[in-house]
Amino acid sequence: MSYIYLLGAIVCEVFGTMLLPLSKNFTKPLISIVLVVAYMLSFYLLTFALKEIPIAIAYSTWAGVGIFLITLLGYLIYDQSLQWQSLIGLLLIALGVAIVNTFKDQNVI
Repeated sequence: MSYIYLLGAIVCEVFGTMLLPLSKNFTKPLISIVLVVAYMLSFYLLTFALKEIPIAIAYSTWAGVGIFLITLLGYLIYDQSLQWQSLIGLLLIALGVAIVNTFKDQNVI
C-alpha cells in the first residue's frame, strides 16, 4: 500500500509542477490554488509512504520518477526540446530508480 501512496505523491507533484507555467507566476488565482493543493497533497501522501519505505528510497524514487515524467510531459505538452544528452540522463535516472528499488532491502553498512 505504501507504494500506492508514493505513486499518488508523484502524480500530485508532477501535476502541480505542470501547472506552474500556466499560473503565470501565481497571477492566475484558480490555477495557483490547484497547484498549491496538488503540492500539499503530494507531501501528505508522501508521509504515508514513509511509514513503510525508507526515506532515502521513497525520496529518490519520488524525485527520479518526477523528473522523468516532468521532462516527458514538458516535451509532449509544452513542446520543449530534448537533446540526446537529456535522453541519456533520463535513461540513467530510470535505471537508478530501478536499481535503488531492487536492492532496497540489502544493507551495506
